[in-house]
Order: sequence, then C-alpha cells, then structure tokens
Amino acid sequence: MRILVTGGNGQLGSELQRIVRTGEAELGPLPAVYAHADVVSTDVQTLDITDADAVSSFVSEGGFDVIINCAAMTNVDGCEAAEDDAWRVNAEAPGNLACAAEASGATFVQVSTDYVFPGTEPRPRLESDPTGPVSVYGRTKLAGERKALEGCSRCFVVRTAWLYGYVGKNFVKTMMRIGKTHDEVAVVDDQVGNPTSANDLAYEILRIAATKQYGIYHCTNNGICSWADFAETIMDEAGLACKVVRCTSEEYAAAHPNAARRPAYSALRNAHLEETIGDDMRSWREAFSEYMRNFPDLEG
Repeated sequence: MRILVTGGNGQLGSELQRIVRTGEAELGPLPAVYAHADVVSTDVQTLDITDADAVSSFVSEGGFDVIINCAAMTNVDGCEAAEDDAWRVNAEAPGNLACAAEASGATFVQVSTDYVFPGTEPRPRLESDPTGPVSVYGRTKLAGERKALEGCSRCFVVRTAWLYGYVGKNFVKTMMRIGKTHDEVAVVDDQVGNPTSANDLAYEILRIAATKQYGIYHCTNNGICSWADFAETIMDEAGLACKVVRCTSEEYAAAHPNAARRPAYSALRNAHLEETIGDDMRSWREAFSEYMRNFPDLEG
C-alpha cells in the first residue's frame, strides 16, 4: 500500500501519518491492508496542488494506491478577503488531484466541510441533503467536492466539522491560550455543530478508503454542542478559570465586521457510515477527554 497525503503538515495530515506509522488510532488498530504501508506526505513546499501539470507528473511517477487530500485554505475569514486563492486551493486543486488519481488508477479521498450547508434548519444534515453555503470558504469547498467526484470514479468525499488535532492551529488551542491570559472570553452560543477529533477522523478515513463504497460521507464525532459549550468544556478540562461569556452571532459580527458568515446549525449525521462500514466515531466528549489526556505528550 502506497499512500499520498497532501497537506501533510496540518492537523489531519499529521494524524494520518502517525496512525499509519504506528498501526493504530485511539479507536483501535487499522485494517490489515495498511500493514507496512508507505506514506508520502507533501505540503505546498514540495507539491503545488494548484498546478495541474505538476500534480499529474508527481502522481504518475509515485505509484500511489490512495491519495488523501487534506490540503485546504481553511481560514474562513481569510477566504472572504482572498477569494481567488480560495478557489485555486479549495476547488481547482481537488480537481487536479482527482484527475491524476483517475489516470493512475488510485483511490481519491477529498476532505470537505459542514460549511457546504446553509445551517438554516435545526436538524443534523444528511449526505443527501441540499447544500447552500453562505461563505466563500463553503462555496469553494463545495466546488472542490464536485470537481473531485467528476474527476475520479474511485472517489470518496468526506465531510467533517469543528476539527481539532495535536498538531497545527485549532479552536481548542486558541481557547487554552486565551484561558491562560484572560479572565473571560466571548464565544457565540447560537452556532451548533460537532467537535471532531482529527485522530478519529483519520482512522475512519482509512477505513472508508479500504472499501470500494465510493461517494459522499459525513464523519464527525457524535453529539451536538454550541461553540460556547465547547469553549466551557475546554476551560474545564484544561483546569482554567477563564469565564466563557456567551454572545449571539449578531453581537459577534458587530464586533468583528470582517468576519465571514457561519451556518447557525451545521451538525452532521454520519448516515452513510452507519449504512456501510458502521459508525465507529465516539461521542465528542469522550474523544475530547482523551485528546486532553494525550495533549502534553503529543502537542505539536
């Protein structure tokens, strides 16, 4: 097994590499097909995935069985200010990788987001539900999904949400940093979703990729909370006295006028997982508690 992981320095790419190297995730051992697997990790310095010719050449020479695209422009506010860049990275690049995977006979996994939905209806989204992103980030990621599915017949699109890992930037690390230096922090309490462990997501992506049941999957930890709920849990687990002051999205937008719109209710249901290989994803609280126990040893 030979695997290409793009965006390898990020929180999901780092977890994929680590669990393939060790043969197990927090959820358990990997499928036997990954024993002795060889992982090639790239980031923008080693492969510009927006360059179709460069991607085609790299993949054709690599002999990859699976390509997992973890690379993305994920700064939601930043995408609003740099829409052209967001389209190149989030939309065009997945198309480049998908076409290269198709030509080489590889399986392709495109990682996507809950932000492809408008978040206007208070129930967990299914894979078959209509999309309707409200931000540049969401629109470009949705375009990337479509290009991936059009470009490769052996394609998995895996949507996740509110991701946090041991390596890289995320909401958990931001809250812990603020909690150590501030007495209080304002966090919205009218946006809800599913906090998701990068370790759990990496495990489930590899399980999915070992099948031929292609299509769109939702993959988040189970259970729903608001950003403010999540922030309070972070402070509690980290032993920080910082108070979480709840605010509305409208109040937050007034204080941060350049912020992109976010879906109010972007929780996902792992329905396709349930129907195929089974949903092994833990509750978000269980996964997060283990993350905090491991954090001192694995932070990067």
